Amino acid sequence: MTNQNDSLTYRHSLDIQIRFNDVDQVGHVNNNAYFSYYDLGKVDYFNQVLNLYTEPSDILPVIANINADFYAPIYYGDDIEMQTCVNHIGTKSFTLHQRAINKKTGECVCHCCTTMVCFSIKDKASVEVPAHFRQAISSFEEKQL
Repeated sequence: MTNQNDSLTYRHSLDIQIRFNDVDQVGHVNNNAYFSYYDLGKVDYFNQVLNLYTEPSDILPVIANINADFYAPIYYGDDIEMQTCVNHIGTKSFTLHQRAINKKTGECVCHCCTTMVCFSIKDKASVEVPAHFRQAISSFEEKQL
């Protein structure tokens, strides 16, 4: 299936381990489990690009909006790769795209678009995207964002 997000370049990927408890009675991965896969991809992206969880920081990205499209089922035993990219950085937020690829077929089985807002833990308020976030993401994505 072709979708509007096929033109994005995904420079980050993470192999996903499908757990037995992710599978429902119909034999495929329950839609709720996809969101834990998206979280795994987000955390790995943020660790790799921003060292977000290895270096203390007052500012963290939090989810403001998340939307997912499901194109095909994932079954237990499928070899799945979660791909992640950032394609837009605004003043206080950025847009994260993720897609799960069935590595055997090359098919995109789902896509997720998440608006992340930078949040100060100390001030308990949204803040501007830090310059070092913008620089690190732009450098990783190989484009000015």
